[in-house]
Amino acid sequence: EVQLVESGGGLVRPGGSLRLSCAASGFTFSSYAMSWYRQAPGKKREFIGIITSTGDNTNYSDSVKGRFTISRDNGKNTVYLQMASLNPEDTAVYYCYTQIPWSGDWRDYWGQGTQVTVSS
Repeated sequence: EVQLVESGGGLVRPGGSLRLSCAASGFTFSSYAMSWYRQAPGKKREFIGIITSTGDNTNYSDSVKGRFTISRDNGKNTVYLQMASLNPEDTAVYYCYTQIPWSGDWRDYWGQGTQVTVSS
């Protein structure tokens, strides 16, 4: 069974930093790209960034580029989201996401999310 479990969320002051983790299991983690999304109250889920299976390449949304960094440790089956210079607009539930082939199609998998609140 594919599982994605996020951790590391919490309350942080504006300008602060936080690192989220997403532990994966149930599939060959090193074979698939991993993404992070977030959803703020009353807003649609927003793409933050993606990292390739090997970790060689990343891509970020303009809203977080230069502040957030995605990395992965394929030996630990874990993807990370390092967040810096946080502001209240970054308050959201953060999700990790992947797509895995299943029965000739691609199936979406989401974690349960972890809450990040940026407030003084």
